[in-house]
Amino acid sequence: MDLHPDIEKVLISEEEIKEITGRLGAAISRDYADKNPLVVAVLRGAFVFTADLMRSITVPCAVDFMAVSSYGTGVKSSGVVRIVKDLDTPIEGRHVIIAEDILDSGLTLSYLMNLLSNRGCASIAIAAFAVKDVPGHVPAVRPNYVGTHVPNEFIVGYGLDYAERYRNLPYVGVLKPEVYSN
Repeated sequence: MDLHPDIEKVLISEEEIKEITGRLGAAISRDYADKNPLVVAVLRGAFVFTADLMRSITVPCAVDFMAVSSYGTGVKSSGVVRIVKDLDTPIEGRHVIIAEDILDSGLTLSYLMNLLSNRGCASIAIAAFAVKDVPGHVPAVRPNYVGTHVPNEFIVGYGLDYAERYRNLPYVGVLKPEVYSN
């Protein structure tokens, strides 16, 4: 595997990603066997994870996409959420699974859960590829499906970005501090 020069180290390899998405897909398939869930990808970061997750789910399901803005130009969530692209699929009476790339503060997901719940969905769950472990901090929401836990470092790859770069890396890696501290 060729390591990108801006990456300090690989946290989650391609093989580990396949294991994680396979495990999550199997759990969702078991839990939603007769429910035809709607998987909602939170764009942009979750699109790669959602594609792999969908291929791992063996029961009938559908997919739709939402784009929200909560980061602006910084590296920490502002807590203010703006819907940039809303769902095209009506969700009233549907079982919804929000696919999220990384759960950090959980503020954006908390907002989305409330928003979608108010639209009358039958149930709502969260499938998070990664949960960032921040000492002394508990996220605003608890995901139903957790792929893995990651340390409180700046990670990129597998859909995760910094300044719209690195999403195409096939692994998750730690970005070198000198890249984002300038």
